[in-house]
Amino acid sequence: MSLEVKEKTQVRVVFLGAAGVGKTALIRRFLQDSFEPKHRRTVEELHSREYDIGGVKVTVEVLDTSGSYSFPAMRKLSIQNSDAFALVFALDDPESLEAVKSLRDEILEIKEDKYAPIVVVGNKADRDKERRVSAEDVLATVEMDWNNSYVEASAKENTNVVEVFKELLQQVNLPSRLSPALRRRRETFPKDTDFRPPMNKTNSCILS
Repeated sequence: MSLEVKEKTQVRVVFLGAAGVGKTALIRRFLQDSFEPKHRRTVEELHSREYDIGGVKVTVEVLDTSGSYSFPAMRKLSIQNSDAFALVFALDDPESLEAVKSLRDEILEIKEDKYAPIVVVGNKADRDKERRVSAEDVLATVEMDWNNSYVEASAKENTNVVEVFKELLQQVNLPSRLSPALRRRRETFPKDTDFRPPMNKTNSCILS
């Protein structure tokens, strides 16, 4: 008799990080395939998308959090209610990497789980000349010391954005069919158009 691990059909992923690192930009790029260069302060926004994966309905909630405001109670609640975590820093801002370290400690403490699904995201990979964080150093810390995943991405150039979400969803045991579905969606996405991917928008709201 073999034990089967039940696949989740609803999951919430939360994006955490310092202000201005591109959390909202990554989410917008993934959900809408658009990029807004002007930084807009976020308090908290929850997006929900429903996917039909091989006949299985999968609900993915994406929580965008504030980096500009100090809301420890709100941040604690968002961590408690989430299944997976994207910890975002900017490759041209070493201080934002320090914020990621603090956030990871907070997640492990609140979730009481040293194996909490965490993906560390080095955003703004397009700013190669302004890079101030070594990929080798971050890899050594994140993958060797923390045993978490690390992805370098660019919301502006749409580099590795889907990979961030794929890694998050795989870690929370969503159906394995989800990853190829996401990959096909991006490969067939028309370039230089205002077309949006075929998603059913079930909810998108701003929480106050």
